[in-house]
Amino acid sequence: MTDFRRLTGMFIAGSMAALGLILTSPYAAAQQPDRGDQPGVIADESYQLDPEWQKQVVYFRTTEAPGTIIISTAERHLYLVQPGGRAIRYGIGVGRDGFQWQGLLSITNKKEWPDWTPPPEMIQRQPYLPRFMAGGPGNPLGARAMYLGSTVYRIHGTNQPDTIGTKISSGCFRLVNNDVADLYDRVPVGTKVVVRQKPEL
Repeated sequence: MTDFRRLTGMFIAGSMAALGLILTSPYAAAQQPDRGDQPGVIADESYQLDPEWQKQVVYFRTTEAPGTIIISTAERHLYLVQPGGRAIRYGIGVGRDGFQWQGLLSITNKKEWPDWTPPPEMIQRQPYLPRFMAGGPGNPLGARAMYLGSTVYRIHGTNQPDTIGTKISSGCFRLVNNDVADLYDRVPVGTKVVVRQKPEL
């Protein structure tokens, strides 16, 4: 690894720490190609998720207030905390090894059928990606996007529903389009988002 790449990895790690986020294995992450973001693929909306990843109301113990989003990357579940010790649980796709992170953020923006502008670090890994793609059915961000703090990370839909329950993204959290639209309608800008590597005990 060159000195430049070492310095780049250190800069990325330092920037994440400044945001209160922890990214796993930044050096390994820089070596891996992105997968799971394929522009132009049209989602098969008839695709049936495994019951493990289907939206459902579950019992959920937490000290967080109702309305909080809690993401467990290890479980590949997103929880929207509800009153009475319950939560709405959604199956999600998460970052692959080296792109998983944890931290405390909030939703700073929301968009329907969002445009996609791959960040520079993704373009560096995949120079063949479009620099810009208008929102629509073939867009990898899917039907909705909720932007997390000032980071490049989002909670968004997908044009590949078969990736739910997997670890292949570059750090964003993806839901099937029906689920992300449901979540989008339930949470306002300013919603607290807690990202954890492990579930709360």
